[in-house]
Amino acid sequence: MRIVVCIKQVPDTAEVKLDPVTNNLIRDGVPSIINHDDKAGLETALQIREQLNDGSTVTVISMGPPQADVALREALAMGADKAYLMSDRKFGGSDTYATATIIAAGLRKIGFDLVITGRQAIDGDTAQVGPQIAEQLHLPQVTYAEELTLEKDAIVVKRQFEDKAHMVRIKTPCLITALSELSEPRYMNVGKIVDAYNSEVGIITFEDVKDMFNPDWIGNQGSPTNVVKSFTKPAKTAGEVKTNLTVEQAVEAIMEKLIERHLI
Repeated sequence: MRIVVCIKQVPDTAEVKLDPVTNNLIRDGVPSIINHDDKAGLETALQIREQLNDGSTVTVISMGPPQADVALREALAMGADKAYLMSDRKFGGSDTYATATIIAAGLRKIGFDLVITGRQAIDGDTAQVGPQIAEQLHLPQVTYAEELTLEKDAIVVKRQFEDKAHMVRIKTPCLITALSELSEPRYMNVGKIVDAYNSEVGIITFEDVKDMFNPDWIGNQGSPTNVVKSFTKPAKTAGEVKTNLTVEQAVEAIMEKLIERHLI
């Protein structure tokens, strides 16, 4: 089985700052990590390969600037077999739709049986790219995967759904978006860290995939999304403290607040 995991290098959200003029994330000088959901997806792919033990391969692919090479090498150090970076100035400024168009082209180029993406990236939280890739590739998809088991000719996915779960049986080729709860990522192997930095990361540029999509539909000019404003999460205000209440009074006070905020 050819398993391909889509990963994204994202800024550590504890360090995120916004440009007050452009409202864009300031990435310069900010520590970068592999997106949490993507890393869980990678771990799941490695476990599937180990379980099948039939020559299956795990490939990672990422779209981003040249420095995203670091995230791909971390994935190789975790155990991935191959890595590809889709990087080109013409890809810059792509929104989720344009990004999905580009990554789908990259997936067609390298080939796949199973595609795993993270549910969403912590620097965007849109949860759109994975499903849009599936649509571009005309693949069946299961999103919000929190458990996954293999059957002889299919994959059974436990899909998180509000306060319940869906059990979905799906055949390959398909796409699955992973929650961070799906798998606990393994640590990098010391020997593989050395191998990873001696390994070749394949580069896929615009010229390599330009015949697979309309060039007018990628990059900033081809992105239908317009960002009006970005802002950091506001700090919480001080809470209201009530003292010397009986149990009945405390319950009544809590219920009043829940009703006031339309939570019940």
